[in-house]
Amino acid sequence: MSNRLAHETSPYLLQHADNPVDWWPWSPEAFAEARERGVPVLLSVGYSSCHWCHVMAHESFEDDATAAYLNEHFVNVKVDREERPDVDAVYMEAVQAATGRGGWPMTVFLTPGAEPFYFGTYFPPEPRHGMPSFRQVLEGVRAAWTDRRAEVDEVAAKVVRDLSERELVYGGGAGVPGEEELAGALLGLTRDYDERHGGFGGAPKFPPSMTLEFLLRHHARTGAEGALEMAVDTCERMARGGIYDQLGGGFARYSVDREWVVPHFEKMLYDNALLCRVYAHLWRATGSELARRVALETADFMVRELRTAEGGYASALDADSDDGSGRHVEGAYYVWTPAQLAEALGEKDAEAAARHYGVTEEGTFEEGASVLQLPSGGGPVAADVRERLLAARELRPRPGRDDKVVAAWNGLAIAALAETGAYFDRPDLIERATEAADLLVRVHMDDRARLARTSKDGRVGANDGVLEDYADVAEGFLALASVTGEGAWLEFAGFLLDIVLDRFTGGGGVLYDTAHDAERLIRRPQDPTDSATPSGWTAAAGALLSYAAHTGSTPHRAAAEAALGVVKALGPRAPRFIGWGLATAEALLDGPREVAVVGEPGSELHRAALLGRAPGAVVAVGEPGGAEFPLLVDRPRVDGGPAAYVCRHFTCEAPVTGVDDLARALS
Repeated sequence: MSNRLAHETSPYLLQHADNPVDWWPWSPEAFAEARERGVPVLLSVGYSSCHWCHVMAHESFEDDATAAYLNEHFVNVKVDREERPDVDAVYMEAVQAATGRGGWPMTVFLTPGAEPFYFGTYFPPEPRHGMPSFRQVLEGVRAAWTDRRAEVDEVAAKVVRDLSERELVYGGGAGVPGEEELAGALLGLTRDYDERHGGFGGAPKFPPSMTLEFLLRHHARTGAEGALEMAVDTCERMARGGIYDQLGGGFARYSVDREWVVPHFEKMLYDNALLCRVYAHLWRATGSELARRVALETADFMVRELRTAEGGYASALDADSDDGSGRHVEGAYYVWTPAQLAEALGEKDAEAAARHYGVTEEGTFEEGASVLQLPSGGGPVAADVRERLLAARELRPRPGRDDKVVAAWNGLAIAALAETGAYFDRPDLIERATEAADLLVRVHMDDRARLARTSKDGRVGANDGVLEDYADVAEGFLALASVTGEGAWLEFAGFLLDIVLDRFTGGGGVLYDTAHDAERLIRRPQDPTDSATPSGWTAAAGALLSYAAHTGSTPHRAAAEAALGVVKALGPRAPRFIGWGLATAEALLDGPREVAVVGEPGSELHRAALLGRAPGAVVAVGEPGGAEFPLLVDRPRVDGGPAAYVCRHFTCEAPVTGVDDLARALS
């Protein structure tokens, strides 16, 4: 029989709907049940494309004996971290404070008052590598709960107290970052830079998309060649490595090694949206053919593999899939042996393909298989080899897809698809971006412009949007407004950012990840640092700044400047963890510039404005006096023809009518 998760919209929760564990979704009713029964709560947090989440599910949650023990002695709550990032953030902070590490699946034991008292991540079914078995953990927790209850309550109270007393490095009121802080951030990145392989730090190595955006903007504003060199080199190393899907396009979540060879094969929407935009901006800066190819292939990957029937974008593709023999194996869909190349291509073309893609007899992955790369000097292949290999791969069992539409990540995808479509004359990509934006308005926004975090199959989820949802969706709408000339997207962005000002802000520029009236957890989550995605804090600063540039709004500009105080505090000390904040600070120092294009959307002058490299520049396009775009008010045509006005703080230079003149004005 299905458990309570059968009624949820999250694909991750639905994967556990037929477990013998009597799962509850996160809800007041679950904790009321724990209070009534006098038992602790097992909180298990994961996500659909998480490899070790699947492993623990197969080993423990599908085991009848383990499930029986869980059902008798605990109330069991399953949470999708992508659906409830607030719950995940609060308890992950507790796990990391207690154990010094974190990860998923996250396993936390709580009192019926939701206070954590024992922490972990993955637990094996048998003792292994110094880890206790899951059953041993369960028995130990039950014994402590039954025999040492006062001690458990004391630990839980101390954890909650310690979390509530934690302070951010930045407490507000630091002032805006300036040249000194941004130069210090660049110096810090230079120290961490991997000159041999690109990127920053060692293994595992994640694509530093937001840091790359900062480097590109810093070069555009200052001309610092070192910043551009780090961006170019890192992007090329990633694009040639196994972290990039050389056949189908798109990036895996991270590389397990520092050379970008072997990825953790799950593909996330947010990574691909951010990196698509980075490579498009790299092409804009350098004209690199590799950057152009990767931007377009990544955009096409998102549309082909992640687009849902409703026009939105699914969250992720799993790392694991059936290897053809019934085993569920990580990377099975993507890796190749020389024999598999020969079967798909024939001996002659297979030998050339092996050199071209770095496939060896020993393999670069497991069991003699290789992850496809593009090593320098790999040699040419026949023009149709990639298409033939892709067709052969299509016959393999596909990885699972998490069809959940996350508002924030769709906002990032909208921005990437709209800009990539505009840069490379791909109106179909702009149309795909518009369809996703329509879905967010139609399904995720209510009549007060409040956002829901997720939807699936066109059905809205029950969870409220968090700060990153409002900020990233506003970012996507602002990009779409600049590309299409449709002022409604600017208006929708304004609705969302007004809610940010009203419901997510504290004193001195401090922002919170949840709204003032959101569900109360043991701590109100608040994190200004960028991780796999821009933090809600820095994303909000960027969107507020762009909206202020479009409209001249003093409150939105002031809120952006106040929020950027955290970049002044953290930028020189931890630049890798506040990349989007640094990129936004570059826009602030440049103005940002405001470009009013009086003329038709899609014209050469409009495209030249979009291709301007001035950091964070905003573009309004349309007829003079267009009420939807304040930048167009009192901006006449020149001699009856189209013209562009480049402005800062609504003070404009003389209009230009030529593409080259506009490019110079935006250099």
